[in-house]
Amino acid sequence: MMAGDDSIFLGASRKPDDSYQEAETLLLRYGNRHGLVTGATGTGKTVTLQILAEGFSNAGVPVFCADIKGDLSGISMMGEAKDFLLKRAEEIHLDPYEFQEFPVIFWDLFGEQGHPIRATISEMGPLLLSRLMNLTEAQEGVMNIAFRIADEEGLLLLDMKDLQALLSNLAERAAEIGARYGNVTRQSVGAIQRSLLVLEQQGGDNFFGEPALRIAELMRTTRDGRGAINVLAADKLMMNPRLYATFLLWLMSELFEVLPEVGDPDKPKLVFFFDEAHLLFDGAPKALVDRVEQVVRLIRSKGVGVYFVTQNPLDVPETVLAQLGNRIQHALRAYTPREQKAVKTAADTFRPNPDFDCATAITQLGTGEALVSTLENKGVPSMVQRTLIRPPSSRLGPVTPQERQKIMAMSPVAGQYDQPIDRESAFEILQKRALEAQATQQQAQPPAQTGSGTGWTLPDFGNAPAPTTRTRGTAAPRPSNRQTVTEAAIKSVVRSVGSSVGRALVRGILGSLSRK
Repeated sequence: MMAGDDSIFLGASRKPDDSYQEAETLLLRYGNRHGLVTGATGTGKTVTLQILAEGFSNAGVPVFCADIKGDLSGISMMGEAKDFLLKRAEEIHLDPYEFQEFPVIFWDLFGEQGHPIRATISEMGPLLLSRLMNLTEAQEGVMNIAFRIADEEGLLLLDMKDLQALLSNLAERAAEIGARYGNVTRQSVGAIQRSLLVLEQQGGDNFFGEPALRIAELMRTTRDGRGAINVLAADKLMMNPRLYATFLLWLMSELFEVLPEVGDPDKPKLVFFFDEAHLLFDGAPKALVDRVEQVVRLIRSKGVGVYFVTQNPLDVPETVLAQLGNRIQHALRAYTPREQKAVKTAADTFRPNPDFDCATAITQLGTGEALVSTLENKGVPSMVQRTLIRPPSSRLGPVTPQERQKIMAMSPVAGQYDQPIDRESAFEILQKRALEAQATQQQAQPPAQTGSGTGWTLPDFGNAPAPTTRTRGTAAPRPSNRQTVTEAAIKSVVRSVGSSVGRALVRGILGSLSRK
């Protein structure tokens, strides 16, 4: 039982007599209509993602997917004949069941387990940066003003130090800029700078910079016509879910802006798998959710398919859920009210099958078994089927560090992105301006007075004349140290009197003397 050249074989559907006879497939011409893979932990979501990626690759469609636990890296290695895999292939009549390795390019935002992925500050834009740093509305306004000033003054914003330098410049020119674009307070600028510092400590400085990723790198095909599978190492990235979500949204936005309109092609130009998709929406403001919905809705006409992989269908907003035509639902647990609601929501989204109750089946599915509904002719969802998912052709489980390094060394992008580039941008330009302004200010100031040319500066008390220089052998007149009788008497009294009465007496004596 195999799929044709125009579809991907997912598995065999279960009939009332418990046999698996009918092939369940995903038509390639509807692969850009997006999809959803859900299920509780340990039910087989990652393996389903793996066989989907294999199918698209063999059909010549490039794939991008995030590897959360490292298990997906095994897709780069030849599968091994194991008893449970061979048994699954026999159950669903998969003949022949062949093992193969797939063309994989490893990527990593931190540059540790794959080639570095970088983007410039300008490419990210003020909206996504504000989302990434969780800025307030007022701080987001300052961020928009900063980007506007950078455009007007020709300042390239490439890395984090460029943005830091621009924000410092904004704070110094707050009055001037505020008169044109609105209030720019030092408090708002300071808050943004502190957020940038936190982002830098979380690894953001590795992501922002050059050479920036060219989107075309993700759309490679091999000489034998297979699509490259781009695997993003995301185990460390998951420790900063805000950076992960913002990166994925940036990637979709870049694809939407770069790729031309193609309508509904015979097969997708590129397919995205967003594992742990709830991280894209947790705590996201409505404006950002609207942006995700817009991109998902419109990117289909660019030939890009987006598949969300998550535990619970409630993790995805309804407005986005409505755009997902291909559904694969693994088992869900229904112990809490929220889980029971999730089961009902998942069951209601399928086209009913009279052979079984969908809500009941969701809680009874075994590992590697799923409810499947894909788009048929004219884009109509198929009747939901209880399906045993096929075994993968590549390795189940992660690659070793040595295997990963070998694959990276043979990668078509080896050496292109590994070393960062730091060219002249906003930081260097603003630094040069500051030095020029300082030099101009120093030229306008009068030279400082120095003492005897030694570099020591003399204090200027009332512009007193410098002491006259005397000639050798000439004695300078000394001031007289003699005191009058009256002055000596007054000083003697002052030294001997310490009480308030004595001080009053002294003031009286001094006053009487001054009147004489």
